Amino acid sequence: MKQTPQSRKINEAARTALADILLLQVSDPRLAYVTVTGVEVSKDRSMANIYVSAEKSQYADVEAGLASAKGRIRSLLGQSLGWRVTPDLRFFLDTSIDEAEVIAQALTDVPKTMGVLKDEEGYPYESR
Repeated sequence: MKQTPQSRKINEAARTALADILLLQVSDPRLAYVTVTGVEVSKDRSMANIYVSAEKSQYADVEAGLASAKGRIRSLLGQSLGWRVTPDLRFFLDTSIDEAEVIAQALTDVPKTMGVLKDEEGYPYESR
């Protein structure tokens, strides 16, 4: 979806409100360490895609917790934002942090052959 200054403002307002709701007003222990990484609200504000991150081992619990608290979260979001229409919420797990962790680990585990001096064609120099 194309981002405009107005849509960024709406998305950020929804993200901030959802983060506060999950932190302060929802008491489900499965959602204790959930972070709202992004929100995309449709132009007519009828739908909101919410991206959350959590520990990899907690994905199933987080999905179950979000599904069971979806109605309460939506109600609290409507009260918090004061929009004419409260968007329907769709939650997605944001796994980009896990993917970045895998890449960072791969970069730290450099094979020993990477330290060998090579010529312009990529072949190692022969010992003389």
